[in-house]
Amino acid sequence: MCRSIKTLRPPVLPEEATEEEIRAAALQYVRKVSGFRAPAAHNREVFERAVDAIAEATAELLGGLEVRGATARQAAG
Repeated sequence: MCRSIKTLRPPVLPEEATEEEIRAAALQYVRKVSGFRAPAAHNREVFERAVDAIAEATAELLGGLEVRGATARQAAG
């Protein structure tokens, strides 16, 4: 959907995604969906709430994913 949103799970990222990376992906998603690079003052609050909600959902998703073989690679590395 948006080329600037990168994959945040192993093995693409060798380590756990940071809050900063998760928030950046959420921001890119909200920008793409809303069509606004930066919201007008009257839309700023709803824009930021959406970024927060998507970042939270993304962190929950990444925290719950089980990547096959990741444990074996981490133990070996």
